[in-house]
Parts: sequence; C-alpha cells; structure tokens
Amino acid sequence: MIHSKSDNLFAHPIGRVPNFIFDQAVVDVFPDMISRSVPGYETILAHCGELASRYVRPNSNCYDLGCSLGASTLAMRSRIEDRNASIIAVDNSEAMLKKCASILELAPSKVSTKLVDRDICETTIDNASMVVMNFTLQFIPMERRAALIEKIYAGLNPGGCLVISEKLRFEPDSLDRLLSDLHHQFKRAQGYSELEISQKRDSIENVLIPETLDKHIKRLRACGFQSASPWFQCFNFCSLVAIK
Repeated sequence: MIHSKSDNLFAHPIGRVPNFIFDQAVVDVFPDMISRSVPGYETILAHCGELASRYVRPNSNCYDLGCSLGASTLAMRSRIEDRNASIIAVDNSEAMLKKCASILELAPSKVSTKLVDRDICETTIDNASMVVMNFTLQFIPMERRAALIEKIYAGLNPGGCLVISEKLRFEPDSLDRLLSDLHHQFKRAQGYSELEISQKRDSIENVLIPETLDKHIKRLRACGFQSASPWFQCFNFCSLVAIK
C-alpha cells in the first residue's frame, strides 16, 4: 500500500476551475485520490498481477503505459521475478516519475525495471508479452487512440495480453446518468463533499474523454485482437483484457 496525503485539492471554492493536470500537487495525494475515486481500483491492480503470472513469458518485456506512481508495475513485478522479464514504465509527468522511482526503491526486486519520461504515443513497443494501460487511454486525444492500440498490437508477441482500464460512457443518456450518479454516491461514501465532487468534475471534464465499451471492443478487434472482453466493472469504471 502506497501512503500519501489526503486528497483535499478541491475542498475549497476555486472560482474558475482549471483543467486537471498531473502536477506535483496531484502527485502528493494521488494514491488517496485514485483509491477514493475509482471503485474497484485495488481489485484491478491485484488481478493485473494475476494476469502477469499467467501471460508474461521469459525474456520478454512488460509495459506500464501511463504508469503514474508505479502501482501496476509493482503488481506485475511481484509475480514475475522468476522469468528474466523486464518492465518498461512510461509516463510524461516528471513529478510522477520522480515519486515513482522513490516508491520502487522501497520495494527491491530482481525484475529489471526502467522508468521512461515520454509520451506513450511516441513509445516503442517491442517483444511484449503484457501491456497495461490503467486509466490512461482516456487522457489520450481521441484521434490518436487507434494508432496507439495498433502500435501496441504490433509490439505484442502472439499470446500476449493487453489490459485497458477506463471510465466508460453509456447509452442511452439515462443509463449514463444513473451510473454517474452511483459513482458520485461512491465518492460521497469515501468522504468527498458535494463541492469537491463538483469541482473535480469541472476540472477533468475536458481532459478525460470517456468512450463506450462497444467503441473500445470494436477498436481492439479492428487492430487484430482475437479476444477482447471486460473482466471487471463497477459502475462506470471497467477493465478489459485483450489477447493477441
């Protein structure tokens, strides 16, 4: 468990709420923020480790794209120490990577782990047996998403595994509103105030662009994945697994 300060970034009236960015203020509270904002987050992480134990092949690479503080990297790393595999963890937030490095140092491992400061759309994927994007694709410009998935597919070895966790949009709008309301109720139960929920929503509205589950699956299959399916969902948050 990664400890952090409590997330109170939106606890006081801000006025004109700025667009959400992964800066030092977010880094300082990120573990608390994501665990209180994303239902099922710990379950998804634990099962990324389980999937790694099943799909990571010896002498191959694993990629954690949009690694933030390395939670997915730690989950994979704990289950593949006997395979001579390597993990490449990529993020374009310097503040995130600096904190990630200090967290990984506290959990020594035999698994070679490289932190890369780069846009994931510009990252080479090679000899991969597992790629994880936990709540990352939703921040990528819509017009770049298909090319990124195509590149990941090309860099995966046959039998390789891609995990994509995302916030989803639903149709019709009435269903989308219901699942959004249930998510907001979850956040209230985690101690967030109405002001915090409202200001966070305003901050992230034009930064995090969700898509429907159908859109995700069609994109994955169009790239060539033989199987692509949700394996976890809670309200409007979902994790998919796709196998090459």
